[in-house]
Amino acid sequence: QVQLLESGGGLVQAGGSLRLSCTASGRAVSSVCMGWFRQAPGKAREFVAAISRIGAITRYLDSVKGRATISRDNTKNLVYLQMNSLKAGDMAVYFCAAAEVALRVPQRPEEYAYWGQGTQVTVSS
Repeated sequence: QVQLLESGGGLVQAGGSLRLSCTASGRAVSSVCMGWFRQAPGKAREFVAAISRIGAITRYLDSVKGRATISRDNTKNLVYLQMNSLKAGDMAVYFCAAAEVALRVPQRPEEYAYWGQGTQVTVSS
């Protein structure tokens, strides 16, 4: 079992930045692939970024490439999502998730077994 807790969301002006954090407990985060997803009202949950167990592989949603960076600190059981140049389209609840896979980075939410409760990101224009 892996318990996940997100933090760092909030209200930011368009063009601003946020760093989301995900704290894992119950198991070493180095044993799982970690991902970030988001869900806006009335829309399906959307893949944002993911990172392999030791950080060698990362994947990003096309619309956040160049603006987002996913990273992890396995010594602290933490995963981060740095988001820059935020736009109105980035506004959503952001979820941290863990997948028990090796050597690849899933982008489908069905492949992630563990989820946090989410943190709201609001972008004002």
